[in-house]
Amino acid sequence: MKFLTTPESSFDNLPDYPFSPNYVEVENGMKMHYVDEGSNNKGLVLCLHGEPSWSYLYRKMIPVFVAAGYRVIAPDLIGFGKSSKPTETSDYTYQKHVDWIKTFISKLGLIDINLFCQDWGGLIGLRILAEESHLFSRTVAGNTFLPTGEREASEAFLKWQKFSQTAPVLPVGKIIQNSTVAKMSDVEVAAYEAPYPNESYKAGAKIFPSLVPTSTDDPESNNNKKAWETLMKLEQPFLTLFSDSDPITKGREKALQKLIPGCKGQAHTIIQAGGHFLQEDKGEEIAGLMVKFMETT
Repeated sequence: MKFLTTPESSFDNLPDYPFSPNYVEVENGMKMHYVDEGSNNKGLVLCLHGEPSWSYLYRKMIPVFVAAGYRVIAPDLIGFGKSSKPTETSDYTYQKHVDWIKTFISKLGLIDINLFCQDWGGLIGLRILAEESHLFSRTVAGNTFLPTGEREASEAFLKWQKFSQTAPVLPVGKIIQNSTVAKMSDVEVAAYEAPYPNESYKAGAKIFPSLVPTSTDDPESNNNKKAWETLMKLEQPFLTLFSDSDPITKGREKALQKLIPGCKGQAHTIIQAGGHFLQEDKGEEIAGLMVKFMETT
């Protein structure tokens, strides 16, 4: 498998991202980058990002967790951020992303995980939660779901899926900006583009939307159905923090709350003035809510 590595110089002078890089090999020389901050006095927080973002998305949340006494780990998925980027879209599958994060968790020896997952971070994270539930203590889901293809995808998602597969250039920074409520600065928009010196680095970002199961014929439909069998019995504390302005996942929190036993009695919150990337819009707020959740359950 051929892969590219974004030059470290591409990440010089990123605003509000002073974190030292860490790497772990996950397959045949490919390395996954991750942020690792804090002292683990109170526990471990694992933050999983989605499409087409990277750990830069968690820059507003990480300091809140660290100040509260938690160790925070925020990896870049393979194909994103500072991680290795296979050059062929066929190199990426849903299962491979699950396996890469499983390998990451295993090699770092992570246990008692407090998971925060958004977008594809949930599609991957909720699968692993179901398959390796003994490694997790609590979960917070924001603007995400675990689709089986049995429910018709939203019109907004189908439009995004078509655009991602047909656009000759994938404008990553603009996509993030269009999916937030707050206006980002030019340097922040550029930070989301930093992992991709040119389009050859974007195979993972381009193919990701097409890997979402939108029908029961999808190869991952049955795997997600099986995961739901476990999630529907999961008693671990589970909190939803969805935003009010995300056309992609709006309303999906209700199904999570209904189906997952650990959601019962939790302080589920709709984040006001938050877009799809609620970490960008309201990072400090949702981190504060997660800290409260971890300290009261």
